[in-house]
Amino acid sequence: MKTEGRRQSENVEDRRGQSAGGGFGGLRFPAGGRMGRAGIGGGMSIGGLLILLVVGWLFGINPMQLLEGGSIDSRTSVQTSGAPYRETAEEAQRSAFVRVVLADTEDTWNALFRVAGREYQVPTLVLFRDAVDSGCGFAQSAAGPFYCPLDQRVYLDLGFFDEMAAKLGARGDFAIAYVIAHEIGHHVQTVLGISSRVMQARRRVGEAEGNALSVKQELQADCLAGVWANHTEKHKKVLEAGDIEEAMNAAAAVGDDRLQKRAQGYVVPETFTHGTSAQRAQWFNRGLQSGDMNQCDTFGGGL
Repeated sequence: MKTEGRRQSENVEDRRGQSAGGGFGGLRFPAGGRMGRAGIGGGMSIGGLLILLVVGWLFGINPMQLLEGGSIDSRTSVQTSGAPYRETAEEAQRSAFVRVVLADTEDTWNALFRVAGREYQVPTLVLFRDAVDSGCGFAQSAAGPFYCPLDQRVYLDLGFFDEMAAKLGARGDFAIAYVIAHEIGHHVQTVLGISSRVMQARRRVGEAEGNALSVKQELQADCLAGVWANHTEKHKKVLEAGDIEEAMNAAAAVGDDRLQKRAQGYVVPETFTHGTSAQRAQWFNRGLQSGDMNQCDTFGGGL
């Protein structure tokens, strides 16, 4: 993806100079979040926990929802060091890329909301290292990028993209762009009131039905990421050879079926909360090909 000389968003809060101290953070999230049988418990290994967290980070539901039940008492604090954070050359290049992608999402969604006669509320992206205190609670970088609807911020540790490439095979700059666009897709859902309606609906149904609603919400965010890619290329001509393949590979790499197969050797479809590899790639491609957010109704008009 071409980024040289392009606008970078100013809606970035850099907390990489902060450090976390203490024990486990208090994880708070809106009621109704559930992970079914994939929830933590029953002596899950560290390796299994990491896979579980990976399942959650890319799909925008706050990773705190991976912890079934209420909250954990917080004994963790986040301190700010006296000196400003010093980026490595690689970090500087990656953070600049993130700012360009964020700016592109601002341009795309401002324009699309304006055409629809609505106003887009621009979110803030928070860069952090190791751990962060969000409006949805404390989170460690192992949880990966996430969107918090309570403070309308996207939280991102740049180092997680190395893990994404090494452990999931999702490589390339447009795989990173897809992740950011997906999280912004959840912000779009929040602005449109979709997220709150899903939360309310999940409170009224059982676990299986709640999981199905979660899948629809995540697939819609994938489709919205595709809409962003469509409009960015149409108006700015910045995509390079292999970019779309990188995004499609990233979408497929984190399908519930593929991650469950990797983690435990078999899949349990009724516990899916994010969609299969095929579904994720299909809905991203639908948004990409149409460029129409009205084509992203994964709920079939039934929400």
